[in-house]
Amino acid sequence: MEEEKTIAEDLVVTKYKMAGDIVNRVLKQVLEKCVPGASVLEICEFGDNLILQETSVCFKKEKEMKKGIAFPTCVSINNCICHFSPLKSDQPVIIKENDLVKVDLGAHIDGFIAVVAHTVVAGNQRPVKGRAADVYLAAYNAAEVALRLVRPGNGNYLVTDAIQKAAESYKCKPISGMLSHQLKQFRIDGEKSIIQNPSDAQKKEHEKCQFNVHEVYAIDVLVSTGEGKGREIDSKTTVYKKTDDVYQLKLKNSRAFYADADKKFGLMPFTLRAFEDEKKARLGILECAKHRLMDPFNVLYEKEDELVAQFKFTILLMPSGVHKITGLPIEAAQFESEHKIEDEELLKALATSLDNKKKKKSKAKTAGDSTTVEPSTEEKKA
Repeated sequence: MEEEKTIAEDLVVTKYKMAGDIVNRVLKQVLEKCVPGASVLEICEFGDNLILQETSVCFKKEKEMKKGIAFPTCVSINNCICHFSPLKSDQPVIIKENDLVKVDLGAHIDGFIAVVAHTVVAGNQRPVKGRAADVYLAAYNAAEVALRLVRPGNGNYLVTDAIQKAAESYKCKPISGMLSHQLKQFRIDGEKSIIQNPSDAQKKEHEKCQFNVHEVYAIDVLVSTGEGKGREIDSKTTVYKKTDDVYQLKLKNSRAFYADADKKFGLMPFTLRAFEDEKKARLGILECAKHRLMDPFNVLYEKEDELVAQFKFTILLMPSGVHKITGLPIEAAQFESEHKIEDEELLKALATSLDNKKKKKSKAKTAGDSTTVEPSTEEKKA
């Protein structure tokens, strides 16, 4: 069996960082399109096409190297929590003024994955106040705290508790059961993970683990103004991922769809939009999903009047410190909340630089009444 490649190898680090740079560039351009009147379908198509263009020019001489989309572009609005990536045949969804828009996407080079998510408020009305500001700052600061606690030697439940405390500082709740996964070559959901806001049953099932040097993680924080419970409503699931399960499919169309998905995407998540014949793809996925050959990324919702914000970063745990390779800064001064983080441990974490060697302290800055973090030098580079 081939030995697992890790970021102990310089070339692997290079591939992760290339994927990270692509993801950040694509995210920036996708966010610019998240304006009132814009079509969610067109934004998702634009994001996916851009990822394919950008990855296609990497390692051009390596003809056999796989690269491309590691997570299709999803644009989830307001109380929609995640995984909304519509098909051409779906009813059009248009962004409106002051919508809270979450963009989630990913790319890979040779199976080394970089993912990212970011939230914006559509339109020009600033500053953002009220519950939109609360949930936005809650999610961002919870993600920044998590980023600083995912360090070699720390345990995953330390991060779970910190995300909970940070969100509750703004009278918000993390979405229950959401996972931040370890990333491995061609695997977006590695063995180790961080759960947020777990139920008692989830706590019993979810394994404790410790972070180690040369591991890679996607820190994925989703926070709600409501109860923090996701539910499926009426949106069709369009994002899937192949599993390792085996089953002899009965229908010819299902077999053709499975073979095509396997060839194009392997174990990477994909959208049904990526197939030439959408109708055949929609039919083919039914038997595959029924027999667990494909896992769905269900579209989840909070209650109708609630808001959900999301931030996701990809980090490399290097001997020199935590290297954040995806994620864009926010304009904290544009968000005014009546709440702020007052917990000393959280404030101490937020004031910590990601660079272990230099042990520099980042200055915490205040935006409205909310504590946010000045990016460290390492983050600025990323």
